[in-house]
Amino acid sequence: MDQMPRAAVDPLVKGKVIPDVLDMFVPAAEIAVRYGGIRVECGSDIKPSLGTQRPRVHISGSTGSPGYYTLVVVDPDAPRPSEPIYKEWLHWLVIDIPEGSDASEGKEIMPYMGPQPPSGTHRYVFAAFRQHSPMETVRRRPVERERFDTRQFSSENDLGLPAAALYFKSQKQ
Repeated sequence: MDQMPRAAVDPLVKGKVIPDVLDMFVPAAEIAVRYGGIRVECGSDIKPSLGTQRPRVHISGSTGSPGYYTLVVVDPDAPRPSEPIYKEWLHWLVIDIPEGSDASEGKEIMPYMGPQPPSGTHRYVFAAFRQHSPMETVRRRPVERERFDTRQFSSENDLGLPAAALYFKSQKQ
């Protein structure tokens, strides 16, 4: 792995997003998340009050060909980091996001739910998966918030490894 892709996944390894939620991957796209005027940096702290409104999420690939992405947003630390029995809690699921577009241009499968950590510091993981073609629907029905499994969802929908990911931390105010 060359220096650039490794630098992109290092914060995910340090924050244990890899291996808790995702397998090691080589980034093939960029994901930008903004709450209002604040850009989320990988591993940064975000107050729950800032995350109440759906963020702007922009996914841009490096393939040069038009394509679509699936966005999965989960909290692997629910309800408590010391006892994550609901691992993973699904906060948002959007499919068919056109490359180079905002997530709002895709099809929302699970409505956005902002960070609501009841105790401790929680991680909120944004993972973008490149689709082979438009999906229109997901193979796993029904999609539930509680005990969502990003790896299983990716496998069931033939998405493979993520193309991009980032996470932020949040704790009860």
